[in-house]
Amino acid sequence: MVTAVQVGKDALAPFCSLPGLSELTPQLVESHDADSSWMIREGGVLIARFSLWWKRVPQYPGQQLGLIGHYAGRDRKAAHEALRLACHELSNAGCTMAVAPMDGNTWRRYRLLTERGAEPTFFLEPDNADEWPTHFETYGFQALAQYYSAINTDLSRYASGRDLEDRLVAEGFRIRVIDPADWKNELARVWQVASQAFRGNFLYTPIEEEEFRAIYHPLLPMVRHELIFIAERAGEPVGFSFNVPDLLQARRGLPVDTVIVKSLAVLPQWAGRGLGTLLVARSMQAARASGFKRGILALMHEANPSRRIDRTLMKDFRRYTLYARTL
Repeated sequence: MVTAVQVGKDALAPFCSLPGLSELTPQLVESHDADSSWMIREGGVLIARFSLWWKRVPQYPGQQLGLIGHYAGRDRKAAHEALRLACHELSNAGCTMAVAPMDGNTWRRYRLLTERGAEPTFFLEPDNADEWPTHFETYGFQALAQYYSAINTDLSRYASGRDLEDRLVAEGFRIRVIDPADWKNELARVWQVASQAFRGNFLYTPIEEEEFRAIYHPLLPMVRHELIFIAERAGEPVGFSFNVPDLLQARRGLPVDTVIVKSLAVLPQWAGRGLGTLLVARSMQAARASGFKRGILALMHEANPSRRIDRTLMKDFRRYTLYARTL
């Protein structure tokens, strides 16, 4: 017999026990402030889980969105039980479209990996079982947006960007390495740019600086400061490139020879001048000087200008999908 149970704070530990799109803890689930969370059981065995958001969600033209996140389903049958209930609850809450998977906003875990390719998973990349897209597709969900990761397999071929840098310097811009002795203020500068630059992103929802720091601060022991760059003009931050080594290579017993551009941003008023291109060029040059051989531009929306950077060298190798279903 299949039963559904709404989850309270006292049941978050079993809720988190089912392997899902990312590792969950009761503390993390609670901090995400979902409007409701549910577990699906069959014969007392946990077979699916999800959380729902409908009060504080992104804007979308002509629709009232509801979000399905913290998703995990043991198989297609379990998934359909979960999605049936999730869509019913969101419809009752006044939503006209369900978007999934998304853990409340795009700063957290969202999207499914839908085209794996030959490259192994890289550090901080979202991953899921290959059959999980069918959990949504066979229940009537369709692609709402596509995202891509691209790779340059030979950093020795990367252009210097010298002419571009000379022009931007003449216009008052400069790009510098982040100061590792001043992480607190440097993260504040990154936040200053990110909180404005990402507003135009698809399904953007603002968050507080405290949550932003909670996302980036745990990464600091794993980054190399010489691979992180801030662009400034008149002493004020106008862009950044936050890059990390692919530490999953080390876990596989391989040399870490790949750097990942995790986040790239330029303030809207300075977009179109080549700052993003120069930030990537400087990142790749620094990576090569530090012994890295490959570079990845990670998780770019299909319409993101980052996808146009160095297309002769950067080749798409992975695709991800965010799904939606009309209620």
